[in-house]
Amino acid sequence: MSKIRITKQFSFETGHALYGYDGKCKNVHGHSYRLNVTVIGIPISDTTNVKFGMVIDFGDLKKIVKEEIVDVFDHATVFNKNTPHVELAKELKDRGHNILLVDYQPTSEMMVIDFAEKIKQRLPNNIKLHSLKLQETATSFAEWYASDN
Repeated sequence: MSKIRITKQFSFETGHALYGYDGKCKNVHGHSYRLNVTVIGIPISDTTNVKFGMVIDFGDLKKIVKEEIVDVFDHATVFNKNTPHVELAKELKDRGHNILLVDYQPTSEMMVIDFAEKIKQRLPNNIKLHSLKLQETATSFAEWYASDN
């Protein structure tokens, strides 16, 4: 049977700051991110399976991405834990803000790599992550493709 790609779209609001950057993004600011998650697999051919004809139930894919990405990053502020922003992060966290400290500069490029690793670990063995597209603004996005990695 043919391999089929399916895509589910997600959105979340996240703040960040790029320490050491020479432009406006060195300041704490936020984006309305859009994430497209595309997986590839062969539709289930067992007619007795309740998910007959599906590569993966969109609800199952939604659960994975919500738990690993959306619920974690939505309305959080992300800082690289190896920068002086940790002082600001601690102050914000002490005041009840949702703060994420990550091992990377929180650019769209690095976030999409992080997201790919998290999603791949949760997919069933017969389903492969094909690509991710993380849109930061209406005109700017980063893409990750399994074929490139």
